[in-house]
Amino acid sequence: MEQRARMVRTVTLSLLALLVPMLFAAQPANAAVGLHVSGTKIVEGNGSTFIMRGVSHAHAWYADKLNSAMAGIKSYGSNAVRVVLSGGRWGTNSASDVANVIAQCKANKMICVLEDHDTTGYGEDGAAYTLDQAANYWVGLKSVLAGQEDYVVINIGNEPIGNTNPGSWTSATTGAITKLRNAGLQHLIMVDAPNWGQDWTNTMRSNAATVFAADPQRNTVFSVHMYGVYDTAAEITGYVDASQSAGLPLVIGEFGFNHSDGNPDEDTIMATAVSRGIGYLGWSWSGNGGGVEYLDMVTGFNTASLTSWGDRIFNGANGIKATAKQAAIFGGGTGGDTTPPSTPGTPSAANITSSGATLSWSASTDTGGSGLAGYDVYRRQGTTDTLLAQTATNSTTLTGLTAATQYQVFVRARDGAGNLSGNSALATFTTTTGGGNGNGGCSATVTAQSQWSGGYVAEVKVTNTGTAAVSGWTVTFTLPSGHAVTGSWNATVTSSGQTVTAKNVSYNGSLGPNASTNFGFQASRPGGNTQVPATATCSAS
Repeated sequence: MEQRARMVRTVTLSLLALLVPMLFAAQPANAAVGLHVSGTKIVEGNGSTFIMRGVSHAHAWYADKLNSAMAGIKSYGSNAVRVVLSGGRWGTNSASDVANVIAQCKANKMICVLEDHDTTGYGEDGAAYTLDQAANYWVGLKSVLAGQEDYVVINIGNEPIGNTNPGSWTSATTGAITKLRNAGLQHLIMVDAPNWGQDWTNTMRSNAATVFAADPQRNTVFSVHMYGVYDTAAEITGYVDASQSAGLPLVIGEFGFNHSDGNPDEDTIMATAVSRGIGYLGWSWSGNGGGVEYLDMVTGFNTASLTSWGDRIFNGANGIKATAKQAAIFGGGTGGDTTPPSTPGTPSAANITSSGATLSWSASTDTGGSGLAGYDVYRRQGTTDTLLAQTATNSTTLTGLTAATQYQVFVRARDGAGNLSGNSALATFTTTTGGGNGNGGCSATVTAQSQWSGGYVAEVKVTNTGTAAVSGWTVTFTLPSGHAVTGSWNATVTSSGQTVTAKNVSYNGSLGPNASTNFGFQASRPGGNTQVPATATCSAS
């Protein structure tokens, strides 16, 4: 998705209604390995259907955010992540860097869709690369791509043709696929549509069968980007239905809730994808500029700071949390664990203050094989359930609550395959009146966001528990033996032995009464160790 206005909307319903018959060619001599196409579906090596539910991360411009972004995207339930790379237009993401990207995808149990952004708007943008140049980039990465067919999809080039000569898309795409296959790359290939990805001329839709047949592996999936062109339900369902009627695999490789070229109908986009069983990948995690900053899903790469768009795509109807199934290769999917954890016990509230409370409950068990991943804590208000906290253990400290207010809360457990338990029984408590200075005027709560055998990502919520504004804060916590901080964000973090000190940065030190901010860190730990820091102290200035 380019960060500027980029096309003139000329689509009509009559054009979208046009369907050119598309027929499959003969089956390939060599069967595809790993992720591959089966009819209109994407399936894994074991035959399990895999439906992409994820978002894009602009790694080419924000390489330093990789670890935290991956962990954050996974924490909201994504089973796939589309990673922006560059083969020269914005510098070059090297083989070693791409290998690290793949490793992070795997560590966070997400399928890795790698895309070369250099081709964006070719023919209309003079700086854009050709699809043939993009193919050369992928061939140059063969050493780190080979053997990753179960985990990696190659999205050859982002939005590879603008609105100038979109008809060249067919030959350019066919040539790029041929080059990858001749080089021995057997991965599932994803190809974007022309017209800045939106295919308002129906070029991809009308020529997809030709491109599919040109792939000797018959292992190509087609990606349409839905922005201003797709502002009505008829346009969205018409495009998807045409592809499925032709027997060709389709994903919605990018979409947003708004754009400079019009107002896409994100509700229908998501509902149609779910009802038709096709994948979607929203744009984008964070870091947008050029007037489309509203497409950020979190503010400033802060996992805890969801925007309205982020809340919509992750938590809303037909959103990622509700519909994503982890890939079978990671223990999920239709061929993996489908057994939910047992229902947690009724939560018990303690240490109730005007702005917080500590909850604990009897732990769930998981017999499905993917393992217990954690718990989600919700507040119930009438018919609305609001997520208050996520935790890896059977307790959590709530902060930022409203004084003298009754809360009804319940807990759900989740496993590594994304299965959810039933709701626990409701617990009711009422916060106290007034404020209080707490520990030095502020409190800090540590919550594990994502964990793997050799490390984890944690978020720390800092709350002003006093009655006056503060201008700065310092949080201290102790790492378990053998743990070490490997990265951090939204705080200046130093370590002395196992003691970690985090101080506010320039933009998040000032907090009014009951106001909160967040910082995060990533840590390594010995393999097999499951500990995370449990408590933290906070002092304010």
